[in-house]
Amino acid sequence: MEGGCVSPSRRLVAEARMRAVLQRVSRAKVTVDGRVTGEIGPGLMILLGVGRSDTSAVVTRMAERCANLRIFEDDQGKMNRSLLDVKGSALAISQFTLYGDARGQRRPSFITAAPPELAKTLYEEFCDALRKLGVTVATGIFQTMMSVELVNEGPVTILLDSDNNF
Repeated sequence: MEGGCVSPSRRLVAEARMRAVLQRVSRAKVTVDGRVTGEIGPGLMILLGVGRSDTSAVVTRMAERCANLRIFEDDQGKMNRSLLDVKGSALAISQFTLYGDARGQRRPSFITAAPPELAKTLYEEFCDALRKLGVTVATGIFQTMMSVELVNEGPVTILLDSDNNF
């Protein structure tokens, strides 16, 4: 760090924040070792990636954004209702691969993803924060190979991150 310059890779590690992929679904389920561990009807499938610099405050804001994002149709067919408005459920899956960086390489780097201990803690806090907002939450099992099935309604898929880059 000569002259106050920070290398691009170091900057990425410092700036990585929580990411989520939301999919509006009519149903979704996750299976581990042939056993269904989480299943929902209408609601949101949420793939959640936790970054190295994420905190409990970030978790709370992201849960509120997911629960209040108006991506469900009203009586006129406009996306004006939130998960809370439609009393939908959420299937929340931890997914560190949302931090895969494949720019200029064939094998993605996951250096900006949170270490497993932090990721698990914040993922569980995220699920609890959704529950405190009144959302029924189903989950997979952290750090296991999961099979996820869903029926995307619309299709509607939204990308969120805590830095509001998208």
